[in-house]
Amino acid sequence: MTTDHGYPAVRMYIAGEWCQGGTGSTAPIVNPATEEVIGEVPLATAADLDRALAAAEEGFRVWRATPVTRRTAVLHAAAELIAERAADLGRVSTLEQGKPLAESTGEARRTAETLRWHADDARRAYGRIVPADPGTLLTVRREPIGPVAALVPWNFPAGGPNRKISSALAAGCSLVLKASEETPATAMELVRCYADAGLPAGVLNLVFGEPAEVSARLIDSPVVRLVAFTGSVPVGKLLAARAGQVMKPSLMELGGHAPVIVCADADPVTAARRAARAKFANAGQVCTSPSRFLVHASLVEEFTAEFVKAAEAVVVGDGLAPGTTMGPLANARRLTSLERLTADAVARGATVRTGGGRPDRPGYFFAPTVLTDVPPDAALMSEEPFGPIAPIVPFTRLDEALATANALPYGLAAYGFTASAATAERLSAELEAGILSLNHCGGSVHEAPSGGVKDSGYGREGGPEALDAYLVTKRVSHLLAP
Repeated sequence: MTTDHGYPAVRMYIAGEWCQGGTGSTAPIVNPATEEVIGEVPLATAADLDRALAAAEEGFRVWRATPVTRRTAVLHAAAELIAERAADLGRVSTLEQGKPLAESTGEARRTAETLRWHADDARRAYGRIVPADPGTLLTVRREPIGPVAALVPWNFPAGGPNRKISSALAAGCSLVLKASEETPATAMELVRCYADAGLPAGVLNLVFGEPAEVSARLIDSPVVRLVAFTGSVPVGKLLAARAGQVMKPSLMELGGHAPVIVCADADPVTAARRAARAKFANAGQVCTSPSRFLVHASLVEEFTAEFVKAAEAVVVGDGLAPGTTMGPLANARRLTSLERLTADAVARGATVRTGGGRPDRPGYFFAPTVLTDVPPDAALMSEEPFGPIAPIVPFTRLDEALATANALPYGLAAYGFTASAATAERLSAELEAGILSLNHCGGSVHEAPSGGVKDSGYGREGGPEALDAYLVTKRVSHLLAP
């Protein structure tokens, strides 16, 4: 069933059944490009959450006992369905989150590839035999940790939930997924792919609700053995503390404020083009988005001119409209934040080289913005903008740039541009980040780990490390002789 906007009717998924929720309580879903209400999201009651937890407990019992070859077959079937439905997933995602249709569809296709990778990697979650005394068999085994509470935000409506789902299911865990109330239909259609692929009832459960209430009930439940969260640093700290109170491990993929260091020997035009492309992807609403541009003084004017040119070439509009290359921000909160950061920077002496505010049109749009002369005490230099604002700051010595890059408590992503192998190695060694890209601003890939250091969290998603949080290590010492 769909609404008049071509948007599906949203339901939760508990114990293998699509449901509205115990009381029928809902919240509006808004298209950020038009500010129109396009649907309603059901909100879970405490009883709904308890049903989901009970289902996950039983689902774990079934799924962990399912042979890995069968689990892998189900996950590959789900990946095929995601790939087949990528266009539909993309359209729903654009309606509720705003990013251009090409970005949304590409995200859905990458989601299928991520699932394939994790499904296959589960078959390589090896243990080992340890040399021991004669008559003793000493082994180390990897086992699924148990039911998982997964909590994800709105900026990647398909990719975000799937990073948790694919890792947990590949490891043999069940989970209760609390997806964003602002982008619920994409998560619903993603879960539908798993259900249609033959995933047993209860293994994957989808709920929505008031975030603080849902997270508290899931984390406190004795059923849950791992808390997996992607989101802001302040919320991550609260959830990690709550999990710690009940002695539960957590996986925290939190925010950042990614520096870009453009060294004196870099090509400023190439660096500006690549950095701008990454900056304005998803309207800057990416945890790893480049957000502080530290450019050698000898290159800063040429870099800035090319960056401004790239910003002004961005086509801002409805993500479903042909030719759009940047959609709206996801919600009104982001607009308020970006307006505040821009006004603060300008009040402190920054120069707006292009953009600087919202265009005169409906929707949560904010123009691609480039600022220069931004002082260190501007809020923009210490707060993650999570939007299409690029502050460009010159430096004269690499030591100075590295100190500025590492001065904040964040450490998720960082970027560098240089033609020198020695300088590249120095950037690799000294930048405090869990993800570093040199001479490009590439995003996360499923075959390699992503995650942060310092306040940007702990644990890794992607690569062989992705399953670590979802597996426990058991040592077995077996004395063979009676």
